[in-house]
Amino acid sequence: MDQQQSAKGDQKGQREKNSRHRRHAARPRFEIRVNTKYAPHKTADGKALSCTSETTLKPEQLIEIYRYLKLTRLVEERLVNLYRQTKVVGGVFRSLGQEATAVGSAYALQSQDFITPLIRDLGAVLVKGIRPRDIFAQYMAKAWGPSGGKDLNIHFGDIEKGFIGPISHLGDMIPVMTGLLLAARMQKKNFVAIAYIGDGGMSTGAFHEGINFAAVQRLPLIVVAEHNHYAYSTPTSLQTACKDLAEKAAGYGIPAYIVDGNDVVACYEVTKHATDYARRGGGAVLIEAKTYRRKGHAEHDDQRYVASGEVEWWEEHNDPLDRFERYLLENNLATKEQMDEILAGVLREIDEDCEWAESSPMPEGEKAAYGVFDNNIVPPAHRPKVLES
Repeated sequence: MDQQQSAKGDQKGQREKNSRHRRHAARPRFEIRVNTKYAPHKTADGKALSCTSETTLKPEQLIEIYRYLKLTRLVEERLVNLYRQTKVVGGVFRSLGQEATAVGSAYALQSQDFITPLIRDLGAVLVKGIRPRDIFAQYMAKAWGPSGGKDLNIHFGDIEKGFIGPISHLGDMIPVMTGLLLAARMQKKNFVAIAYIGDGGMSTGAFHEGINFAAVQRLPLIVVAEHNHYAYSTPTSLQTACKDLAEKAAGYGIPAYIVDGNDVVACYEVTKHATDYARRGGGAVLIEAKTYRRKGHAEHDDQRYVASGEVEWWEEHNDPLDRFERYLLENNLATKEQMDEILAGVLREIDEDCEWAESSPMPEGEKAAYGVFDNNIVPPAHRPKVLES
């Protein structure tokens, strides 16, 4: 009897072992994919940069993307003006030169999908349906802002729109998104999520823990790594030994792409490819977007650590809006008159929304005690009477 039980146990153990081997073998082995369709475009003949011609986007979608790019840049320009008028509380963090990465990647998502951006991903937030008035009121810490004045810039969220608000601790939102996706799987919901990260944030422990968990669980997480040359004031080459951030994907057994982050069409296409793969059950994907941060960490940063002429070169030769405008005109997808009309509409919206935000009252001090915890369970934590005298 003991021998029979032992034999059965051995057979069961062998079946489980074989099953594990089959599951392991089913996982494809991936290398970094630098697809020429998505890789940074270089012109040997000296012609100005444009965008990739291979796209599934329809003309009306390309026009909509152009509007989002213009809206992102002009909202940030208005924020700078408000900052210089001392109407902004805290700092202003611009995405100047990086708008194509955020807009192109977020545009590839479906309505039920989620994003968690960084401070320089305003374009993705606008694509997910957040209005400029919310951004202005949030930066000015107004009562009518999304957080009611409790926090600043894009540190807020809107679950219904698929926007999980970021926190300041770089890398920490990667584990948050893995938790969101694991919960979705348990609830049999089918959506993917994009978590944005910078080259500096990729060197944190939280990034490693989050992406490793997503890889092991084969969660539909798309990590968009923005290689913008600087982690605050530290050049990327001085804080990571990898030439390409995409190399890090090999350690997690997930596919990786390198894309020209200033080509909004390429950013859309590679993200669409990645989301389709993740939605089919393939698991996590890392996308490295090669781009450049033309402003300092924040508006107060004078960029004295940047080599002379570097910012000016990127502005003249590799601006994402210039490239997309050139692409639309060269392919007869839009006229200069249509672009001017879009610009006028964007400026009208910004003027109206900024006026609304400026007219919003400042929050009452007592309101800061509400909404910190679930007030159905924990009462608001008001200042103790003994401290008021």
